Amino acid sequence: MLELTRRMTPSRASIGQIAGAYLDEEGYVDGTFNKNFLRLSAAERTRNLGLAKEILISRTNEQLKEYRIPEAARKPGGVWQLLDGIKESGLKNDALLDIFYEVLGEKYHPGYPYACFFFHGRYDVPVKGTDGEWLEGSEEVYEYMICMLSPLSGEYEPGQPEYGFLYPAFRNRYGEREYINLFESRPEREHRELKEWLLNG
Repeated sequence: MLELTRRMTPSRASIGQIAGAYLDEEGYVDGTFNKNFLRLSAAERTRNLGLAKEILISRTNEQLKEYRIPEAARKPGGVWQLLDGIKESGLKNDALLDIFYEVLGEKYHPGYPYACFFFHGRYDVPVKGTDGEWLEGSEEVYEYMICMLSPLSGEYEPGQPEYGFLYPAFRNRYGEREYINLFESRPEREHRELKEWLLNG
């Protein structure tokens, strides 16, 4: 995760697109947005990178855990067909995003307004030569998506992330489509309904 977060600075972010929705306490969507990340102001990029990095710099195997996605969860019409479509579009398919927000609102209504943000990025994974030196270019492009849920601390102002995921998981410096990293800010208060939805479709 350190390798990814090193590329998450306002000047050289590997994130290219950000999208999100604001949901009320009953899970109804109040508003959405979809923007090119590099067109945000420096302050906005810094603030949003901080939110995305909260998912990745959390305590591995405690707050951030890796799970294998069961093949049965990838059934047609399920959440993974939807998420794969969102990732492959680079977050540029608003229709798929709107479906996700709507289903999320049905699955999760914590009793307070909250935000759901998506970040999409591409990371050229550097390789080392036989002499141990870094080579130019890369053999692997890791395309990834970070999702974050957080309560709103003000009008359209997300607070600290409570739940999220990195997909696909970054394993052995490659993207593994069969795995996902799930984030829980407080592991003792697991979001079981969301975990069940993602891992069982």
